[in-house]
Amino acid sequence: MDWRGRRGSRNIEDRRGARIGSIGGLGGAGFLAVLLIGWVLGVDVTPLLEDAAAPQASQDLSAEDEAAAEFVSVTLADTEEVWTQVFAEQLDAAYRPPVLVLFSQATNSPCGGASGATGPFYCPLDRKAYLDTAFFATMERQLGASGDFAAAYVVAHEIGHHVQNEMGILEEANAIRARVPEAESNAISVRIELQADCFSGIWARHAEQQFGSLEPGDVEEAMNAARQIGDDTLQRNAGRRPMPHTFTHGTSEQRMRWFERGYASGEMAECDSFGAQQL
Repeated sequence: MDWRGRRGSRNIEDRRGARIGSIGGLGGAGFLAVLLIGWVLGVDVTPLLEDAAAPQASQDLSAEDEAAAEFVSVTLADTEEVWTQVFAEQLDAAYRPPVLVLFSQATNSPCGGASGATGPFYCPLDRKAYLDTAFFATMERQLGASGDFAAAYVVAHEIGHHVQNEMGILEEANAIRARVPEAESNAISVRIELQADCFSGIWARHAEQQFGSLEPGDVEEAMNAARQIGDDTLQRNAGRRPMPHTFTHGTSEQRMRWFERGYASGEMAECDSFGAQQL
């Protein structure tokens, strides 16, 4: 991905220098609450990262940390331009960009606490996406999803949830989830996540057209990331037998297919995972 030297977003809230208690200091109930937030709203990689919840000493930001923050800022700026154009052309509406919060180890949000173990997530209550850039290293070293465009896919996926929020989809879907049995709630969650994957594919297509920022192999990096964070793959890698009724994000095959669907069409109408008979 060609991103260096390009415009970054002003909608970044950098909390990486803040001293916030680690997840280990939350106690048992707090720890479970944080895991729940990741399960509902983010990419849940806790089966592979059990040690990530341990308290850690605060550290100065490295050059790698700063480069990751710059990368996120540029990617976020690209999503702002793409979705402003897509909203205008396809919805005849104005797009209100979100704020993206960068944090280290742990932070708080109106949706609850978060840590590197829960993965990135979007909180509709404050319209902010939350990301510990250390997750990119986790993707590469423990999930087998390397490459800058794999990281861009993660950012674009969370912004996809903001797009859903702007359209009123997220509020309606979560309201239904709150009053149905767990298995049905999980099934709705899967449709939420797959639509966000599709929206990230739309972003990739338009970023390629508007900025020429995609390089050979970038789409394959995103597809591989989608594969590695499928519910079935995560459960197998954690030594568990995949249990579809517990899936909240979709299988690897589903996640790849919906990203590809958005990338191939560039049309929001093609991302109606809620109306799809087959995912």
